Amino acid sequence: MSEVIQLSPLYRVVPSEEHQYTGIVQLLLHFQWSWVGIIVANDDKGERFGQTLAQKFAQNGICIAFMERIPTYKNTLEMYGMLELFQNMTIFLAQTSVNVCIISADSESMNALQLALNMFDPDSMAPIHKEWVLTAHFDFSSQVYHRDVGMQVFHGALSFAVHLTEVQGFQKFLRSINPQAGEDGFIRVFWQQAFSCLFPDTDVDDEALHHFLRRLSFNNSAGEKFCFDENGELVGGFDIINWVTFPNKSFLRVKVGRMDPQGTTDMVFSMNDPIITWHSTFNQVTPLAMCTDNCHPGYSRKKKEGQPFCCYDCAPCPEGKISNQKDMDACFQCSEDHYPNSNRDSCLLKKITFLSYGEPLSIILASVAFSLSFITVLVLGIFIKYQDTPIVKANNRDLTYTILVSLLLSSLCALLFIGQPEKVTCLLRQMTFGIIFTVAVSCLLAKTITVVLAFMATKPGSGMRKWVGKRLASSTVISCSLVQGMICTVWLATSPPFPDSDMHSVTEGIVLVCNDGSVTMFFCVLGYIGFLAIVSFTVAFLARKLPDRFNEAKLITFSMLVFCSVWLSFVPAYLSTKGKYIVAVEIFSILASSAGLLGCIFCSKCYIIVLRPDMNKKKMLMNGNK
Repeated sequence: MSEVIQLSPLYRVVPSEEHQYTGIVQLLLHFQWSWVGIIVANDDKGERFGQTLAQKFAQNGICIAFMERIPTYKNTLEMYGMLELFQNMTIFLAQTSVNVCIISADSESMNALQLALNMFDPDSMAPIHKEWVLTAHFDFSSQVYHRDVGMQVFHGALSFAVHLTEVQGFQKFLRSINPQAGEDGFIRVFWQQAFSCLFPDTDVDDEALHHFLRRLSFNNSAGEKFCFDENGELVGGFDIINWVTFPNKSFLRVKVGRMDPQGTTDMVFSMNDPIITWHSTFNQVTPLAMCTDNCHPGYSRKKKEGQPFCCYDCAPCPEGKISNQKDMDACFQCSEDHYPNSNRDSCLLKKITFLSYGEPLSIILASVAFSLSFITVLVLGIFIKYQDTPIVKANNRDLTYTILVSLLLSSLCALLFIGQPEKVTCLLRQMTFGIIFTVAVSCLLAKTITVVLAFMATKPGSGMRKWVGKRLASSTVISCSLVQGMICTVWLATSPPFPDSDMHSVTEGIVLVCNDGSVTMFFCVLGYIGFLAIVSFTVAFLARKLPDRFNEAKLITFSMLVFCSVWLSFVPAYLSTKGKYIVAVEIFSILASSAGLLGCIFCSKCYIIVLRPDMNKKKMLMNGNK
């Protein structure tokens, strides 16, 4: 046989417990309290409260420093037998550094806790000064006993209470109602249910009462809606009360906040902080409740091993990263056009930089380039003026002019590297530099080859005479230059240079540069010039002892040695330099190598032409051949 038992519905005239949990969490978050203690009654209800709160705390970044349980007792005698337990709790609360404690206890447990908090010995331990947060289960104003024990320890406490609004004339109404009058059937039913009494000729229909309460909904005279939800719980919220106590055992119950689940998004939880009275220990400053002090901007939180997540160390942000808020879990990088300040707590806008004409370094390099160009023009003028003298005619006059013009152009092409990079200048920079230096070095190679073949042709029966002449020199220069031209053409066709912004090489600036497009092609151009220079150096070194007073092999050997040294030093300097100074390194290498070729090859000749004309004679040339 099965029997169905129909239970009468239960209606709660207090708001849902869930709203109180939410209110506690919102209260702690409002004051940024993340390190709190919990004190509960030592029973199933207290255990359930602690577990539920622990789950919600974990979801909102709040840690429980401790959870103390108030010993339960059945009578006063049993309570005195637990004095040691109460004393231990009191000592622990006095010694702990946790400033905020949440209490959930019924009237009896609260009596025991209040006694324990007031039993300290002023000579042996410090007074207990905490910020207490009480649940709605208890109200100091409900029992006179709590005033007699001493409430000063709870001065400044905050508590939750069922939301109340004073209804004008409600007290007069209560005194005027008569349940036996039969004017209001609900009053008769409520009276019998509330006070367990039965009026004559009254048949209480639970189903009818349930149906009535389920549909009950009205606005009271205070303008607030009164109704039950589907779970039979009162739809409403909680007030947040601030308890202000006085030495004469009186107190004030000040409403300082509201938890209203039915309110708008920004009004679900509200607080009026300025009117809160804190415990005198806190000097009217909001108490702090953190395991660790805030990590200031410029630092990030680093978890302590074996400690709750609220306990952490503060580690400075690494190079290149910042944190701009308190208690950030990780530092982050600034955007590409910003860089961290010295404190690493904010990002500063990077300045746009390039090797401009107004900088001292640019002025110096440009002055050197113009000076070198002027000297080259002067040398070229000397050689043109004295073009019919033996020393000018002795080593292929046309190649000499070509070398001087190439050195003049190489000095001037250095100016292309100064100023803000543009599309045209980026295309011309490396191509112009590469072709001009190729022509200059190939001319020196042609000169050396001509000298070697000329002496080989003087031997009886030598077949080298047909190779000696301007045709060989011109062919050498043109063929070598065409190879470099082909390399540059491939470079332009596949990956040409273009204006670009270097965001990373300089921390505090954006460097406007010419991106080479293909680093491989750039080093191919440079490598080919180096190859020609090495070949010229080798041939000139082998021809250095040929008997001719005007033999340039020694001069070419030394000039190629200087040239190769400059550009071998350029490679590591170019790869290790950052920002706009990369351009300065290349300009310096161009000017240094140009000056080296000009000085090593033409300095001694100009000295003879201008200052020692007696040595610039055919007789001296013939004597040198003997």
